[in-house]
Amino acid sequence: MRFFKMTFTCTTVPVLAAVLAAQTLTVQTLAAQTLTVEEYQPRSTLVVAQHPVPRAKFPVIDVHSHTPERNAEGGFEGLIKEMDALNLRVLVNLSGRNGQALKDNVAKYKGRYPKRFAIFANLNFSGIDDPDWGKKAAAQLAEDVENGAQGLKFFKNFGMNVKYADGRRVPVDDPALDPVWRTCARLKIPVLIHVAEPAAFFESHDRFNERWLELKMFPRRARPPDRFPPFEQLMKERDHIIEKNLDVNFIVAHLGWHGNDLGRLARLFDKYPNFHTGMGAVLAELGRQPFTARKWLIQYADRVLFGKDTYRASEFPYYWRVLESRDEYFDYYRRRHAFWKLYGLGLPDDVLKQVYYKNALRLIPTIDAEGFPD
Repeated sequence: MRFFKMTFTCTTVPVLAAVLAAQTLTVQTLAAQTLTVEEYQPRSTLVVAQHPVPRAKFPVIDVHSHTPERNAEGGFEGLIKEMDALNLRVLVNLSGRNGQALKDNVAKYKGRYPKRFAIFANLNFSGIDDPDWGKKAAAQLAEDVENGAQGLKFFKNFGMNVKYADGRRVPVDDPALDPVWRTCARLKIPVLIHVAEPAAFFESHDRFNERWLELKMFPRRARPPDRFPPFEQLMKERDHIIEKNLDVNFIVAHLGWHGNDLGRLARLFDKYPNFHTGMGAVLAELGRQPFTARKWLIQYADRVLFGKDTYRASEFPYYWRVLESRDEYFDYYRRRHAFWKLYGLGLPDDVLKQVYYKNALRLIPTIDAEGFPD
């Protein structure tokens, strides 16, 4: 057996270390060069004061929620504990359905916690080819209100995927719904309506699209012109029903998808006194324009309602922080919605009260006002 002897000089170890370091650097450089935009999550080096807001300053009515107990830790009992910790006084479940299902949902939520939930009804579009469908739908809505519904909710399929038997799209302003609007006016119930999707979903999915990442992660969210009406066509139909029914209070979901153009929303508020909006799932739009959004919210404080959409207890403090603090450059909880950071608006107390609960109490008067200031 032969033995080999390796001799190290005083310069060998530094040389080997340099070689290994160079190899490591090469691997790191290669990894950096192949990093995708989905993987890139830079850590900010900015050093500024931070003021997280775990609990809202005033009690809140969330006008945009869907079966929230499903995402709460511990079902209904856990949901109430989470709501109390966040200062969420009332959640509006927009997925109340209709008929017997509506009655069951009213019993499920308000039977247990009558003052902590509100329920909105939904229309059944089956049979819409029937000339009497509008009258039947209106009659069902009236029955649902009698059974505990406190408003009417339209989902995103309305205007895009609801169709007649011959394949024609049912437009948002279809006259078939006129009896429904008249019933809402007569019963004085609000309509929370979701029309269209972000305008970027209707545009080319290319390097200029601001929602590129979301469309890459969820390609089915795209709204190509060969399958869907143009964004502006849907906006025209939406505005038409609001103009036709000035005696109905509309709460247009998601800032009407105009969070990137608050001037357009301002003009709609000025034109239609029955046009209101909620901020569900579009916090990133407000948080990226702190000067404009603050001025806009102060000016139109009586037209904007708090809404979150998907219930996740951990995500509400981001809303409190944007609305209440003056913090700078902090993360949003869903990067796919926004490549940018958020800024606090530092809204005055009177504006917070209107957005958090006063506007909801005015538009949904069947919510119990007990427990709210003023």
